[in-house]
Amino acid sequence: MSCVFTKYYCNFPFLSLGIKYNMGPQQPKKQDCTSSNNHDVRIRKYSAEELAMGNQRSSLYSPVNAPTKLQSTDRKQNIMFVMKDHQKKDAEVNPIGLHKRRRRFIIKKSPILIAMNSSSLNLPMLKSEDRNNNNWKSLYQIQRERKRIMRDTCSKYKSNNRRIITPYHVSRIFVEDKYRILYCEVPKAGCSNWKRVLMVLNGLASSTKDIQHNTVHYGNYLKRLDGFDRKGIYHRLNTYTKMLFIREPFEKLVSAFRDKFEHPNNYYHPVFGKAIISRYRVNASKEALRTGSGVKFKEFIQYLLDVHRPVGMDIHWDHVNRLCSPCLIDYDFVGKFESMEEDANFFLHLIGAPQNLTFPRFKDRHSNEERTTTKITQSYFAQLSPAQRQHSYDFYYMDYLMFNYSKPFEDLY
Repeated sequence: MSCVFTKYYCNFPFLSLGIKYNMGPQQPKKQDCTSSNNHDVRIRKYSAEELAMGNQRSSLYSPVNAPTKLQSTDRKQNIMFVMKDHQKKDAEVNPIGLHKRRRRFIIKKSPILIAMNSSSLNLPMLKSEDRNNNNWKSLYQIQRERKRIMRDTCSKYKSNNRRIITPYHVSRIFVEDKYRILYCEVPKAGCSNWKRVLMVLNGLASSTKDIQHNTVHYGNYLKRLDGFDRKGIYHRLNTYTKMLFIREPFEKLVSAFRDKFEHPNNYYHPVFGKAIISRYRVNASKEALRTGSGVKFKEFIQYLLDVHRPVGMDIHWDHVNRLCSPCLIDYDFVGKFESMEEDANFFLHLIGAPQNLTFPRFKDRHSNEERTTTKITQSYFAQLSPAQRQHSYDFYYMDYLMFNYSKPFEDLY
């Protein structure tokens, strides 16, 4: 269920889908699952809307970042949207291109203020017949608690109460208009199967089993939120059910490493592998330097924690709070990979999805290989020194805190 990112794009036919597109093959978007460069957590400067965290947790407890009183969830909070239409030189000659142009946002000196409702207003309520169901009531209460912890963490550590939304913050959010869903894609946390579900909900396929992995990621059939104009984005952020699914950070990291570096890959090996081996392996062979294959987990961690990385960050091991910006966008539903089936089917029940639609269980990449479990994760981190484990925990500390995950090792502080 990996969110594959590749530099080499091809057309992929829609295999065995119940097609309702009325369109020919499309060239996949280059930004699908793209990695972000120069995102070094130790050297970047967080902008006003990001968490003042970085790699050094000591700053979390400074007087500057002292906890602030949590605002009422029913109050509207201000978000500043600034929009600029990129005009094309040949707009008059090519009206179709003009119609399809993507609207972008840029920060200006005089931003447009837009009030955005609290997320608590958009989570569907339990149906009257479900209110006596102890299982539904329990799952609903779990959601309330997860959102409370997330809001408390944001209230405690965010820079200020004024929030600015940029293209980055909505670029990973997929839109399903029929059931009014916004889904923030978190790689290695069930994103492939969630995209299948969205495609079925949108009427693009009759079953999740019919949709191939390449079609999911390169078919370009799901809309992104940054593809709408200002009014469209504002409307959907305020009225649609916004959800994301997350995963235990160390387990998610190991899952990404196994997928990208322990299997043939024509992007991650030459781009990341060669740079990692060249920088961190002593007496590397010519073959390893040529192909970038065979990166060791310890070398990968050295790269991840390096202040001066030889190659930039990637969404598969970036922080969830950077990918989905939960302190800027009020998510209504927070699911966890560890309870995926229960959480996912509860979400589908809340939005009124067809009863025959359930979350897929299958693993479509490296299906013969065991999923990354807690035991497997611990075996990989056992290869590291205590200091490396601690620094890795510090690196993902905000994700651990925001999503209420326990320390993965007892010796961590």
